[in-house]
Amino acid sequence: MANIASQIKRNRQAIVRNDRNKATRSALKTSLKKFRTAAEAGEVDAATAAYRDAAKSLDKAAQKGVVHANFAANHKSRMAKKLASIS
Repeated sequence: MANIASQIKRNRQAIVRNDRNKATRSALKTSLKKFRTAAEAGEVDAATAAYRDAAKSLDKAAQKGVVHANFAANHKSRMAKKLASIS
């Protein structure tokens, strides 16, 4: 454990940020899975709505630095391609 006050504060901040990032990452995975299941079932309306939610989640996560911007772009591109193929 650190003795320096600034490092103690840094550790507290890291714990809070870790929890926040974990929640964001978990919500992101859930939204991606919802899209995947709707697309595999061939439900166009559900897949379109799920795509919108997943793309929004990806953009927010990339903006906050939880995931890399290229990760978000690649997933959005693949989802759009999948959505176009079932439409």
